[in-house]
Amino acid sequence: MKRVLTAVALIPVVLLLVFKAPLWLYALVVAAIILLTLHEYLGIAEAAGIKPFHGLTYAVGILPILLFFLHSIIEWQEAGQHLKWSYPVEFPLLRSLWILLVLAPVIFGIPLVFRKDLRGGLASSAASTFGVIYIAASLSLLIELRALSSENILIPFVLFSVWGGDIAAYYVGRTIGKHKLAPIVSPNKSWEGALASVVASVAIAFVVFHFTPQLSGYFADNSRHPTYGDLLLRYFSARSMPQPWHILAIGILTNVAAQFGDLFESALKRGAGVKDSGTLLPGHGGMLDRIDALLFAVPVVWYYANLTGFLQP
Repeated sequence: MKRVLTAVALIPVVLLLVFKAPLWLYALVVAAIILLTLHEYLGIAEAAGIKPFHGLTYAVGILPILLFFLHSIIEWQEAGQHLKWSYPVEFPLLRSLWILLVLAPVIFGIPLVFRKDLRGGLASSAASTFGVIYIAASLSLLIELRALSSENILIPFVLFSVWGGDIAAYYVGRTIGKHKLAPIVSPNKSWEGALASVVASVAIAFVVFHFTPQLSGYFADNSRHPTYGDLLLRYFSARSMPQPWHILAIGILTNVAAQFGDLFESALKRGAGVKDSGTLLPGHGGMLDRIDALLFAVPVVWYYANLTGFLQP
């Protein structure tokens, strides 16, 4: 019951933030989620006997978002305009994050020299670097997707895909699931549930992309709430629906990535002897337990959209 009540309370809040929050608030929420999730991840690493660099991991994880805010503030001052948040295309979050990751041996290597206990030094540096890639890089992509009008539809898509896939896997797995998917990592998951999850995600993909003009009208960059006439006009004037094979492909890839994201986090916890990543969300465990599927799904969605350009008019 706690799990259901938590989901009922959180889903409207998440959708309100996705569609209606101004970009600065949305970016702050993403930064907060990154910090919370990194905290739980580092706790799992410590339970596994690793001593990661906590402070540096937090700092590197949110630094690209802080640079995004700084860049926007400098632009305002130079232009002398009223405060208006817009995503600077010439300053993509992902690029700045990859620059930091190239410097990871320096960032997480120098502090190791000053540790008194050097045992497990490689594991410490590796765990911190991986945490930035696994959590911060993935979630930072949500800001870029939200800011670009051509790709913001991908956020509700990936959320609905993960949620719908989870529900389908749970109920089908409980009803007819007989063949274990990954018995060591997650004994309750079945191949039947996994297949049902894929089917549900593909169906959701077709629905979401069919109604892209309508859903796009609800994002905060619109000056007013769209009327029925506005939606009708957008429906007939907007770009055509993506080709079915693109929708099928992104539906399958997103779901498979999400399921492996869930299994991967379960593997981390089992390896560390931890049941839940935290206790923040009643019935769900911690933040990492709730968004583990998204951490694999979001990069897959982002790369597929940018490599294929299937959303471009």
